Amino acid sequence: MDEIKQITQKITGVDFKLMDEAQKRLDNLTKPRGSLGRLEELAKQIVGITAKENPEFKNKVIFILAADHGVTEEGVSAYPKEVTAQMVYNFLEGGAGINVLANHIGARVVVVDMGICCDLKPHPLLVIKKINYGTKNMARGRAMTREEAVKSIRAGIEIFENEFKREINIIGTGEMGIGNTTASSAITAIFTKKPVEDVTGRGTGINDEILENKVMVIKKSLSVNKPNPSDPIDVLAKVGGFEIGGLAGIILTAASKRIPVVIDGFISSAAALIAFQIEPKVKDCMIASHVSAEKGHKVILDYLGLKPLFDLDLRLGEGTGAALGINIVEAATKILTRMATFKSANVSERKK
Repeated sequence: MDEIKQITQKITGVDFKLMDEAQKRLDNLTKPRGSLGRLEELAKQIVGITAKENPEFKNKVIFILAADHGVTEEGVSAYPKEVTAQMVYNFLEGGAGINVLANHIGARVVVVDMGICCDLKPHPLLVIKKINYGTKNMARGRAMTREEAVKSIRAGIEIFENEFKREINIIGTGEMGIGNTTASSAITAIFTKKPVEDVTGRGTGINDEILENKVMVIKKSLSVNKPNPSDPIDVLAKVGGFEIGGLAGIILTAASKRIPVVIDGFISSAAALIAFQIEPKVKDCMIASHVSAEKGHKVILDYLGLKPLFDLDLRLGEGTGAALGINIVEAATKILTRMATFKSANVSERKK
Protein backbone atom coordinates (compact mmCIF):
# COMPACT_ATOMS: atom_id res chain seq x y z
CA MET A 1 0.00 0.00 0.00
CA ASP A 2 2.93 2.37 0.64
CA GLU A 3 3.85 2.34 -3.05
CA ILE A 4 0.27 3.16 -4.04
CA LYS A 5 0.16 6.00 -1.51
CA GLN A 6 3.43 7.42 -2.82
CA ILE A 7 1.98 7.51 -6.33
CA THR A 8 -1.29 9.15 -5.30
CA GLN A 9 0.53 11.87 -3.37
CA LYS A 10 2.19 12.97 -6.61
CA ILE A 11 -1.13 13.57 -8.38
CA THR A 12 -1.64 17.34 -8.38
CA GLY A 13 -4.33 18.09 -10.95
CA VAL A 14 -4.17 20.42 -13.95
CA ASP A 15 -2.23 23.66 -14.45
CA PHE A 16 -4.97 26.31 -14.67
CA LYS A 17 -2.57 29.16 -15.45
CA LEU A 18 -1.26 27.42 -18.56
CA MET A 19 -4.84 26.53 -19.54
CA ASP A 20 -5.72 30.25 -19.46
CA GLU A 21 -2.75 30.98 -21.72
CA ALA A 22 -3.86 28.21 -24.07
CA GLN A 23 -7.33 29.72 -24.23
CA LYS A 24 -5.88 33.09 -25.24
CA ARG A 25 -3.95 31.46 -28.08
CA LEU A 26 -7.01 29.49 -29.19
CA ASP A 27 -9.04 32.70 -29.28
CA ASN A 28 -6.40 34.32 -31.53
CA LEU A 29 -6.14 31.54 -34.11
CA THR A 30 -7.40 32.22 -37.65
CA LYS A 31 -11.01 31.14 -37.06
CA PRO A 32 -14.10 32.43 -35.32
CA ARG A 33 -13.77 31.96 -31.56
CA GLY A 34 -14.89 28.53 -30.44
CA SER A 35 -15.57 27.36 -34.00
CA LEU A 36 -13.58 24.15 -33.54
CA GLY A 37 -15.70 23.30 -30.53
CA ARG A 38 -14.62 20.27 -28.55
CA LEU A 39 -11.19 20.21 -30.20
CA GLU A 40 -10.37 23.55 -28.58
CA GLU A 41 -11.63 22.37 -25.21
CA LEU A 42 -9.55 19.22 -25.56
CA ALA A 43 -6.37 21.08 -26.55
CA LYS A 44 -6.67 23.29 -23.49
CA GLN A 45 -7.22 20.25 -21.27
CA ILE A 46 -4.08 18.58 -22.62
CA VAL A 47 -2.03 21.70 -21.83
CA GLY A 48 -3.42 21.62 -18.30
CA ILE A 49 -2.66 17.92 -17.83
CA THR A 50 0.87 18.00 -19.23
CA ALA A 51 1.78 21.49 -17.95
CA LYS A 52 3.35 22.11 -21.38
CA GLU A 53 2.50 25.04 -23.67
CA ASN A 54 3.21 22.97 -26.79
CA PRO A 55 2.54 19.30 -26.00
CA GLU A 56 3.60 16.66 -28.54
CA PHE A 57 2.74 12.99 -28.80
CA LYS A 58 5.77 11.26 -30.24
CA ASN A 59 5.44 8.28 -27.90
CA LYS A 60 1.94 6.82 -27.72
CA VAL A 61 1.25 3.59 -25.84
CA ILE A 62 -1.79 1.32 -25.62
CA PHE A 63 -1.68 -0.96 -22.58
CA ILE A 64 -3.65 -4.20 -22.96
CA LEU A 65 -3.96 -6.14 -19.71
CA ALA A 66 -5.40 -9.66 -19.83
CA ALA A 67 -6.79 -11.94 -17.12
CA ASP A 68 -9.39 -14.64 -16.62
CA HIS A 69 -12.43 -14.55 -14.35
CA GLY A 70 -13.72 -17.43 -12.26
CA VAL A 71 -17.29 -16.16 -12.59
CA THR A 72 -17.40 -17.59 -16.12
CA GLU A 73 -18.29 -20.86 -14.34
CA GLU A 74 -21.75 -19.33 -13.92
CA GLY A 75 -22.44 -19.16 -17.67
CA VAL A 76 -22.34 -15.35 -17.99
CA SER A 77 -20.53 -15.17 -21.34
CA ALA A 78 -21.12 -16.30 -24.91
CA TYR A 79 -17.47 -17.39 -25.17
CA PRO A 80 -15.39 -19.90 -23.18
CA LYS A 81 -12.55 -18.60 -21.01
CA GLU A 82 -9.98 -20.13 -23.39
CA VAL A 83 -10.60 -17.18 -25.70
CA THR A 84 -8.66 -14.88 -23.36
CA ALA A 85 -5.35 -16.66 -24.04
CA GLN A 86 -6.18 -17.15 -27.72
CA MET A 87 -6.80 -13.42 -28.20
CA VAL A 88 -3.58 -12.53 -26.39
CA TYR A 89 -1.68 -14.59 -28.96
CA ASN A 90 -3.58 -12.65 -31.63
CA PHE A 91 -2.46 -9.34 -30.08
CA LEU A 92 1.13 -10.53 -29.99
CA GLU A 93 1.03 -11.57 -33.66
CA GLY A 94 -0.50 -8.24 -34.69
CA GLY A 95 -3.80 -9.61 -35.98
CA ALA A 96 -6.36 -7.95 -33.70
CA GLY A 97 -8.43 -4.81 -34.14
CA ILE A 98 -6.27 -2.91 -31.68
CA ASN A 99 -3.13 -3.77 -33.65
CA VAL A 100 -4.63 -2.24 -36.78
CA LEU A 101 -5.73 0.93 -35.00
CA ALA A 102 -2.51 1.26 -32.98
CA ASN A 103 -0.51 1.03 -36.20
CA HIS A 104 -2.82 3.62 -37.73
CA ILE A 105 -2.00 6.19 -35.05
CA GLY A 106 1.63 5.16 -34.57
CA ALA A 107 1.27 3.74 -31.06
CA ARG A 108 3.11 0.82 -29.54
CA VAL A 109 1.07 -1.91 -27.88
CA VAL A 110 2.08 -3.37 -24.53
CA VAL A 111 0.43 -6.75 -23.82
CA VAL A 112 0.43 -8.02 -20.23
CA ASP A 113 -0.61 -11.33 -18.68
CA MET A 114 -2.12 -10.25 -15.36
CA GLY A 115 -3.84 -13.54 -14.58
CA ILE A 116 -4.62 -15.78 -17.53
CA CYS A 117 -5.60 -19.33 -16.55
CA CYS A 118 -2.70 -20.94 -18.38
CA ASP A 119 1.00 -20.29 -18.90
CA LEU A 120 1.47 -18.63 -22.27
CA LYS A 121 4.27 -19.49 -24.66
CA PRO A 122 7.20 -17.04 -24.32
CA HIS A 123 7.07 -14.06 -26.67
CA PRO A 124 9.36 -11.03 -26.83
CA LEU A 125 6.38 -8.67 -26.70
CA LEU A 126 4.61 -10.36 -23.78
CA VAL A 127 4.96 -8.92 -20.28
CA ILE A 128 4.26 -11.40 -17.47
CA LYS A 129 2.77 -9.96 -14.26
CA LYS A 130 0.56 -12.92 -13.39
CA ILE A 131 -1.08 -12.50 -9.99
CA ASN A 132 -2.82 -15.87 -10.13
CA TYR A 133 -4.38 -18.24 -12.65
CA GLY A 134 -7.58 -16.27 -12.95
CA THR A 135 -9.78 -14.93 -10.17
CA LYS A 136 -12.04 -17.14 -8.07
CA ASN A 137 -15.76 -17.35 -8.78
CA MET A 138 -17.13 -14.19 -7.14
CA ALA A 139 -20.63 -15.67 -7.01
CA ARG A 140 -19.34 -18.10 -4.36
CA GLY A 141 -16.89 -15.89 -2.50
CA ARG A 142 -14.33 -13.12 -2.99
CA ALA A 143 -12.70 -12.94 -6.42
CA MET A 144 -9.24 -12.49 -4.91
CA THR A 145 -7.53 -11.81 -1.61
CA ARG A 146 -6.92 -8.26 -0.50
CA GLU A 147 -3.21 -8.90 -0.92
CA GLU A 148 -3.78 -9.93 -4.54
CA ALA A 149 -5.85 -6.80 -5.16
CA VAL A 150 -3.03 -4.59 -3.87
CA LYS A 151 -0.52 -6.64 -5.85
CA SER A 152 -2.51 -6.09 -9.08
CA ILE A 153 -2.46 -2.31 -8.61
CA ARG A 154 1.24 -2.38 -7.79
CA ALA A 155 1.83 -4.47 -10.92
CA GLY A 156 0.12 -1.74 -12.94
CA ILE A 157 2.45 0.83 -11.38
CA GLU A 158 5.48 -1.29 -12.31
CA ILE A 159 4.23 -1.85 -15.86
CA PHE A 160 3.86 1.88 -16.45
CA GLU A 161 7.16 2.79 -14.81
CA ASN A 162 9.00 0.26 -16.95
CA GLU A 163 7.50 1.59 -20.19
CA PHE A 164 8.04 5.18 -19.07
CA LYS A 165 11.79 4.56 -19.35
CA ARG A 166 11.23 4.38 -23.12
CA GLU A 167 9.29 7.66 -22.94
CA ILE A 168 5.52 8.06 -22.95
CA ASN A 169 3.55 11.17 -23.93
CA ILE A 170 0.02 9.76 -23.89
CA ILE A 171 -1.58 6.39 -23.13
CA GLY A 172 -4.70 4.43 -23.94
CA THR A 173 -6.11 1.70 -21.73
CA GLY A 174 -7.24 -1.68 -23.04
CA GLU A 175 -8.04 -5.15 -21.72
CA MET A 176 -8.95 -8.72 -22.51
CA GLY A 177 -10.73 -11.16 -20.25
CA ILE A 178 -13.79 -13.32 -20.79
CA GLY A 179 -16.21 -12.52 -17.97
CA ASN A 180 -14.84 -9.06 -17.22
CA THR A 181 -18.04 -7.18 -18.09
CA THR A 182 -19.65 -9.11 -15.21
CA ALA A 183 -17.00 -7.87 -12.79
CA SER A 184 -17.24 -4.35 -14.22
CA SER A 185 -21.02 -4.29 -13.80
CA ALA A 186 -20.63 -5.30 -10.15
CA ILE A 187 -18.04 -2.56 -9.56
CA THR A 188 -20.28 -0.01 -11.27
CA ALA A 189 -23.34 -0.96 -9.24
CA ILE A 190 -21.40 -0.64 -5.98
CA PHE A 191 -19.93 2.81 -6.54
CA THR A 192 -22.77 4.46 -8.46
CA LYS A 193 -25.51 2.81 -6.36
CA LYS A 194 -27.45 2.03 -9.53
CA PRO A 195 -29.57 -1.15 -9.78
CA VAL A 196 -27.69 -4.11 -11.27
CA GLU A 197 -30.17 -4.24 -14.16
CA ASP A 198 -29.23 -0.66 -15.13
CA VAL A 199 -25.50 -1.34 -15.42
CA THR A 200 -25.43 -4.83 -16.93
CA GLY A 201 -25.24 -5.31 -20.69
CA ARG A 202 -24.76 -8.07 -23.21
CA GLY A 203 -20.96 -8.13 -23.15
CA THR A 204 -19.83 -10.47 -25.91
CA GLY A 205 -23.35 -10.53 -27.37
CA ILE A 206 -25.28 -12.78 -25.01
CA ASN A 207 -28.97 -13.58 -25.50
CA ASP A 208 -31.83 -12.63 -23.18
CA GLU A 209 -31.62 -15.83 -21.17
CA ILE A 210 -27.91 -15.47 -20.43
CA LEU A 211 -28.38 -11.77 -19.67
CA GLU A 212 -31.03 -12.59 -17.09
CA ASN A 213 -28.66 -15.12 -15.52
CA LYS A 214 -25.80 -12.59 -15.59
CA VAL A 215 -27.87 -10.07 -13.62
CA MET A 216 -28.78 -12.76 -11.09
CA VAL A 217 -25.13 -13.81 -10.73
CA ILE A 218 -24.01 -10.21 -10.09
CA LYS A 219 -26.72 -9.74 -7.47
CA LYS A 220 -25.67 -12.97 -5.80
CA SER A 221 -22.01 -11.87 -5.85
CA LEU A 222 -22.86 -8.58 -4.16
CA SER A 223 -24.97 -10.37 -1.57
CA VAL A 224 -22.32 -13.02 -0.83
CA ASN A 225 -19.36 -10.63 -0.64
CA LYS A 226 -20.90 -7.37 0.63
CA PRO A 227 -18.17 -5.11 -0.86
CA ASN A 228 -17.51 -1.89 1.07
CA PRO A 229 -18.05 1.09 -1.30
CA SER A 230 -15.87 3.30 0.91
CA ASP A 231 -12.92 0.93 0.42
CA PRO A 232 -11.99 0.56 -3.28
CA ILE A 233 -9.43 -2.16 -2.53
CA ASP A 234 -12.16 -4.21 -0.85
CA VAL A 235 -14.42 -3.78 -3.90
CA LEU A 236 -11.62 -4.80 -6.27
CA ALA A 237 -10.78 -7.84 -4.14
CA LYS A 238 -14.34 -9.08 -3.81
CA VAL A 239 -15.79 -8.56 -7.31
CA GLY A 240 -12.96 -7.23 -9.51
CA GLY A 241 -10.33 -8.64 -11.83
CA PHE A 242 -6.55 -8.64 -12.00
CA GLU A 243 -6.57 -6.66 -15.26
CA ILE A 244 -8.92 -4.10 -13.72
CA GLY A 245 -6.59 -3.59 -10.76
CA GLY A 246 -3.59 -3.37 -13.07
CA LEU A 247 -5.25 -0.72 -15.23
CA ALA A 248 -6.14 1.27 -12.11
CA GLY A 249 -2.45 1.24 -11.18
CA ILE A 250 -1.45 2.37 -14.67
CA ILE A 251 -3.98 5.23 -14.60
CA LEU A 252 -2.81 6.44 -11.20
CA THR A 253 0.85 6.33 -12.22
CA ALA A 254 0.24 8.13 -15.51
CA ALA A 255 -1.60 10.89 -13.65
CA SER A 256 1.28 11.21 -11.20
CA LYS A 257 3.57 11.97 -14.16
CA ARG A 258 1.13 14.32 -15.95
CA ILE A 259 0.55 11.88 -18.80
CA PRO A 260 -2.92 12.09 -20.41
CA VAL A 261 -4.93 8.87 -20.07
CA VAL A 262 -7.41 8.08 -22.84
CA ILE A 263 -9.92 5.64 -21.39
CA ASP A 264 -11.39 2.94 -23.63
CA GLY A 265 -14.71 1.23 -22.93
CA PHE A 266 -16.65 -0.29 -20.06
CA ILE A 267 -13.94 -2.39 -18.41
CA SER A 268 -11.31 0.33 -18.74
CA SER A 269 -13.80 2.76 -17.23
CA ALA A 270 -14.45 0.40 -14.33
CA ALA A 271 -10.69 0.49 -13.70
CA ALA A 272 -10.83 4.29 -13.92
CA LEU A 273 -13.63 4.19 -11.35
CA ILE A 274 -11.40 2.20 -8.98
CA ALA A 275 -8.54 4.69 -9.54
CA PHE A 276 -10.90 7.60 -8.89
CA GLN A 277 -12.09 6.08 -5.63
CA ILE A 278 -8.45 5.70 -4.55
CA GLU A 279 -7.55 9.30 -5.53
CA PRO A 280 -10.27 11.62 -6.96
CA LYS A 281 -7.73 14.06 -8.48
CA VAL A 282 -6.85 11.39 -11.03
CA LYS A 283 -10.00 12.35 -12.95
CA ASP A 284 -8.33 15.53 -14.24
CA CYS A 285 -5.95 13.42 -16.34
CA MET A 286 -8.67 11.20 -17.83
CA ILE A 287 -10.19 11.62 -21.28
CA ALA A 288 -13.13 9.41 -22.20
CA SER A 289 -12.63 8.28 -25.78
CA HIS A 290 -16.16 7.03 -26.38
CA VAL A 291 -19.35 5.73 -24.87
CA SER A 292 -19.81 2.06 -25.67
CA ALA A 293 -22.88 -0.04 -26.33
CA GLU A 294 -22.59 -1.40 -22.76
CA LYS A 295 -25.17 0.60 -20.80
CA GLY A 296 -23.09 0.53 -17.63
CA HIS A 297 -20.40 2.52 -19.43
CA LYS A 298 -22.54 5.65 -19.70
CA VAL A 299 -23.40 5.30 -16.01
CA ILE A 300 -19.69 5.39 -15.10
CA LEU A 301 -18.95 8.34 -17.39
CA ASP A 302 -21.87 10.31 -15.95
CA TYR A 303 -20.73 9.48 -12.41
CA LEU A 304 -17.19 10.65 -13.15
CA GLY A 305 -18.34 13.69 -15.10
CA LEU A 306 -16.45 12.63 -18.23
CA LYS A 307 -17.78 13.63 -21.65
CA PRO A 308 -16.95 11.07 -24.35
CA LEU A 309 -15.38 12.23 -27.60
CA PHE A 310 -17.58 10.05 -29.80
CA ASP A 311 -20.26 7.34 -29.91
CA LEU A 312 -19.72 4.68 -32.58
CA ASP A 313 -21.53 1.81 -30.82
CA LEU A 314 -18.18 0.16 -30.07
CA ARG A 315 -18.03 -2.74 -27.62
CA LEU A 316 -14.86 -4.62 -28.56
CA GLY A 317 -12.52 -3.38 -25.84
CA GLU A 318 -8.82 -4.09 -26.37
CA GLY A 319 -8.19 -0.32 -26.35
CA THR A 320 -9.74 0.20 -29.81
CA GLY A 321 -11.78 3.21 -28.75
CA ALA A 322 -8.79 4.62 -26.89
CA ALA A 323 -6.66 4.43 -30.05
CA LEU A 324 -9.23 6.43 -31.99
CA GLY A 325 -9.49 8.85 -29.07
CA ILE A 326 -5.73 9.43 -29.04
CA ASN A 327 -5.96 10.30 -32.72
CA ILE A 328 -8.51 13.02 -31.93
CA VAL A 329 -6.46 14.30 -28.98
CA GLU A 330 -3.40 14.62 -31.21
CA ALA A 331 -5.41 16.49 -33.84
CA ALA A 332 -6.69 18.90 -31.18
CA THR A 333 -3.21 19.71 -29.90
CA LYS A 334 -1.92 20.29 -33.42
CA ILE A 335 -4.67 22.87 -33.90
CA LEU A 336 -3.30 24.71 -30.87
CA THR A 337 0.39 24.43 -31.70
CA ARG A 338 0.47 24.62 -35.51
CA MET A 339 -2.40 26.83 -36.62
CA ALA A 340 -1.56 30.45 -37.43
CA THR A 341 -2.79 33.40 -35.39
CA PHE A 342 -4.49 36.39 -36.99
CA LYS A 343 -1.32 38.43 -36.45
CA SER A 344 1.15 35.85 -37.83
CA ALA A 345 -1.01 35.18 -40.88
CA ASN A 346 -1.77 38.88 -41.47
CA VAL A 347 -5.51 38.16 -41.38
CA SER A 348 -7.94 40.86 -40.24
CA GLU A 349 -9.57 40.12 -36.91
CA ARG A 350 -13.26 40.30 -36.11
CA LYS A 351 -14.69 43.75 -35.71
CA LYS A 352 -15.51 44.63 -32.12
